[in-house]
Amino acid sequence: MSVTDPGLALAVVGWSGSGKTTLLEFLVGRLAARGLRVNVLKHSHHDIVLEPPHKDSARLRMAGAAEVMIASPYRYAIMRELRGEQEPSLREQLARLAPADLTLIEGYKWEPLPKLEVFRPALGRPSLYQDDPLVAAVASDAPAPAGLRPGLRWLDLNTPADVLAWLSDWMMANPKVSRNQSVNDG
Repeated sequence: MSVTDPGLALAVVGWSGSGKTTLLEFLVGRLAARGLRVNVLKHSHHDIVLEPPHKDSARLRMAGAAEVMIASPYRYAIMRELRGEQEPSLREQLARLAPADLTLIEGYKWEPLPKLEVFRPALGRPSLYQDDPLVAAVASDAPAPAGLRPGLRWLDLNTPADVLAWLSDWMMANPKVSRNQSVNDG
């Protein structure tokens, strides 16, 4: 793996409240325990507040800094104020991440990259897999409907170990789907 081919990417998509984050937490924990380096990129439609406005780095951002990095012996974070600029593309966001064995992307359901859909019919929202041929598998709390398209896997969301097994198989079968190859130039 190199900086120009930073690894495999899979979007985990579904409507709010479907359980994407809970499933991702399980998957990331198990994959990391196996020694894999896993990155996660989470899209949000809301403002991101990482610290109270009275803290130093927030004050410096409000004063006009374009980017502020907070660094400690435990972690670091870079906050960039867009100040009316267009939101960076998925490709630009992925380029900021360090290389990993797998990057799981929560959200970005409109992007043309492989997807795992988390689908709960009880939410009353339509499934995504029917209109998106890039959905490779669906993790659901409902039984598989009749007439699934060939190759689409239906997984039991209530048995996350089955989803992990599918993901492991998917990773082995798709070693060439890199983060750079699977998103728009945007």
